[in-house]
Amino acid sequence: MQRRAVTLALATGAFGVTSGLAGCALPGGRSSVPMDVIRDDGGCASTLAPTLLVLLPGRHMPPAELVREGFVAAVRQRGLAVDVVLPDAHIGYVQDGSLQSRLHDEVIAPALAQGRRRIWLAGISMGGFVALAYARRDPRGIAGVLAMAPYLGRMSLLQAIEERGGPAAWRTDALARDTPRNSDDIEREVWLDLADPQRNGPPVWLAYGEQDRLGAGHRLLAQVLPPQQVSVVPGGHDWPPWRTLWAQWLDRDLLPRAGTTSADSC
Repeated sequence: MQRRAVTLALATGAFGVTSGLAGCALPGGRSSVPMDVIRDDGGCASTLAPTLLVLLPGRHMPPAELVREGFVAAVRQRGLAVDVVLPDAHIGYVQDGSLQSRLHDEVIAPALAQGRRRIWLAGISMGGFVALAYARRDPRGIAGVLAMAPYLGRMSLLQAIEERGGPAAWRTDALARDTPRNSDDIEREVWLDLADPQRNGPPVWLAYGEQDRLGAGHRLLAQVLPPQQVSVVPGGHDWPPWRTLWAQWLDRDLLPRAGTTSADSC
């Protein structure tokens, strides 16, 4: 399905944004409690896989669409010893300010309580930003983040970062200003974290298409990541490049394979 740019003013909430989040141009969803989820527990036969992969959809992107596009099937085809959960983390939870707590209370915390040893967060578009924001605020148990074609903040913020000469210089300048930190401005806080040369949070992988309409933010983020953690393929903000990038990331051997001697295998 071809994506088009969509702008939606959001009320300040868990992610503290008043900007346009890009993604599918589909009707808004009801913020049900608990969140609807799709689960695939096929990582290990008759037992709980020690590793959980949380796949976060784009704005108004139903989790079932990720299934139809083969994202879960690609995991199973590789014999990876991971269970997969796809929360219906749609824009409604951002609007009502509950997404951070819902994701923690209904997905991450129960997984850790079950004995999961490692949790990977992967997200597309808005889901990529959600993954980065969650890992910054609560990195416990998070092994890493894959941000695929992520939304990375309002245009004015990205322009300020570029005008300062990139994330590192912008961060130095921002912290030198004698102004109070606004923890509700999560877009700014995420960038302050990502641009920190002493950052010790979960590692981040970035993947995007060369012609992605959100590419300005992607290229800025690539400046502060190790080159081996950045993947770029031809294409825009759409499924063909996302499927390619997903396959490439799965083939990096970051996730355990069933039947190996790894402590995170079955």
